[in-house]
Amino acid sequence: MAFVISTESDVTDEARRERIFSGEVFCFPPRDSIRAFSEFAWELIEAAFGAHNPLTAHDDLPVEEYVRILGPLKTGFTHHPHSKELLRNVLVDLGADITRTYFDVPKLRAVPPASYLTAGLGYNYTPHRDTWYSSPQCQNNWWAPILGVTDKSCMAFHPEFWQRPTDNSSAQFDAYEWNRSSRRDAALYIKEDPRPHPRLSGQDPGSEVRIVGEVGSILSFSGAQLHATVPNTTGQARFSFDFRTISLDDLIAKAGPPNVDSHSTGTSVRDYLRADTYERVPDEIVALYDEGGSTDGVLVFDPSVLEVT
Repeated sequence: MAFVISTESDVTDEARRERIFSGEVFCFPPRDSIRAFSEFAWELIEAAFGAHNPLTAHDDLPVEEYVRILGPLKTGFTHHPHSKELLRNVLVDLGADITRTYFDVPKLRAVPPASYLTAGLGYNYTPHRDTWYSSPQCQNNWWAPILGVTDKSCMAFHPEFWQRPTDNSSAQFDAYEWNRSSRRDAALYIKEDPRPHPRLSGQDPGSEVRIVGEVGSILSFSGAQLHATVPNTTGQARFSFDFRTISLDDLIAKAGPPNVDSHSTGTSVRDYLRADTYERVPDEIVALYDEGGSTDGVLVFDPSVLEVT
């Protein structure tokens, strides 16, 4: 199907999932539940940067100091109990069955100008599919702006490659090796990022579509969409948050768009928490997706290896 962007706000969760698996992208208009999540994130951001304006702190701080602020800020947001509660509230507001919906913990993204930082904690994602990161085909991606988002600092989709195979490096990505070292070491990289992020292998991603939503809005799209970070060419940092969900029913049915070009090993399914109880996906269902994977790696990332202050 052609690339379609929908702003429908009354679609059922089941219908939305079916439609994103067909390539549709939803941009839900602002909602109170998402505004609350954004406001909480901004409170943490302002507290972390102290006397510095978070949008322009890169003008005042050496990049090493900026990264020292980002580390505990991002980890603190991701693993804060209130973040999980706010995420669950968003899912309830959007009509998900929280007894059958699982989420990966939310991530805070800070994207200062590309001339300042594009690696490590400020990594600019080149065109990729999340499925290249050992994600299941039925993964739902969610992305929400906080502040500083313009058409020159947002996210881009590459619609020509929906269900069209690409040459890519996903065969070099192993979920368990990623858990063992790459997630832990992100803060070490400022100028270059040697981690094995899956990317295109010399192939042009084609045309791009940029979607800029208001604060309180949220994007919903398939993890199989080819998308990327737009290098920030503005004078302000971009702050956003994102998370991923999977339906237990979709996992069991192996739903989602066909896998056209992912060759990664291991699985991220163990990362997901049930929205109402925070229990992990049952082992017998994880086994449906646990293909290959390093025997020396780590099955589930341990956030205690990161510094939280």
